[in-house]
Amino acid sequence: MKKLLAGFLSLLWMGTVFFSCQQAKTFKVTGNIGSAEGDTLYLEHRGLAGVRVLDSTVLKNDGAFAFKQSAPENPEFYQLRIGKRIAAFAVDSTETLRISANTSDWYDSFTVEDSPTNDQMKEVDLLTRSAARKIDELEKNHQSGLIDEMAFIEQLDSALRDYKREVSRLILGNPAGATAYYAVFQKIKNYLIFDPYDRQDYAMFGAVATSWNRYYPDTERTKHLYEFTMNALKTRRQKEQQAKLLEKIPVEEGAGLPDIVLSGVDGRKMALSSLAGKVVLLDFVVYGADFSPKHNMDLNTLYARYQSRGFEIYQISFDSDEHFWKTSAANLPWLTVRDPRSVNSTLLATYNVRQIPTAFLVNRAGDIVARIENYAQLSGELDKVL
Repeated sequence: MKKLLAGFLSLLWMGTVFFSCQQAKTFKVTGNIGSAEGDTLYLEHRGLAGVRVLDSTVLKNDGAFAFKQSAPENPEFYQLRIGKRIAAFAVDSTETLRISANTSDWYDSFTVEDSPTNDQMKEVDLLTRSAARKIDELEKNHQSGLIDEMAFIEQLDSALRDYKREVSRLILGNPAGATAYYAVFQKIKNYLIFDPYDRQDYAMFGAVATSWNRYYPDTERTKHLYEFTMNALKTRRQKEQQAKLLEKIPVEEGAGLPDIVLSGVDGRKMALSSLAGKVVLLDFVVYGADFSPKHNMDLNTLYARYQSRGFEIYQISFDSDEHFWKTSAANLPWLTVRDPRSVNSTLLATYNVRQIPTAFLVNRAGDIVARIENYAQLSGELDKVL
């Protein structure tokens, strides 16, 4: 009986130790922060519900610190913060990360030793900050008149293409990794750089969601990512005809455009839907561009030829100079409106207008029948529809 009791107690003790070990999985973050004596260093969790403080310490003259926390189920995101200085890093499991940084050069000096994942995250951060600086510079140049609307659109598109090319390489290199998840949710001015409602960008979300669902099923981040991605897919499929426009392939009849309501030269609101029953050219232009005088002269020839047969033009200007637009549009015989948001207009993104001029030909039922980028083909398209 004594032997049986001793054996039972031994098994109970071993089970308790095993259970404790299972419950005590942790990760550690240690390191040194230079030029920060007396500052408070915070360890924070970047969760789906927001940032939460986990621990903190007041740094001494050597800048040494050490934090220990429960290990996450999946790659998870944390940050170290001193005042407004923030640097993100990822934790894969039960590991010890050694971090070094200096407050005098926080972002460039922040390093996680021997961590390829965090090296890649830092690369994403550098690319994101570089793209943000380029966009800020473009906006300043546009506002000061150094570049016009055409140059802004072209250079913005080029900057975003360059960014996405570099970051896509990191995402597709390991879509199940922390870097891939981190990269698809990067923002500039609180807007996602990768647009989940854009077919090409959606591929990045799809790759990451599929991989995380395979390797980290039933975790909170995976569920959120998967639902987010599937909702985007559902929305995009509801606009399948519009997605065809995004790919710039021939558009089938029946692809209706959402209504547009903007002010004309006299200040009155004019809706695209008011032209129902006519064949309409929805024309995206910039009057201040070099092409504009000839463009409108060519349109005027077509307008004179086809107007009596039920043809109308709804022309949207993206000029930032309202007075110039009003002066230029005053004598045009068709409907002319202006989007005051200029190059920041959501219409350009909605219709994937990457070059100006671009137009859409809409039939009498309000359905798209063609996307026009080569205006030499417009006459032929009008003959088909009319």
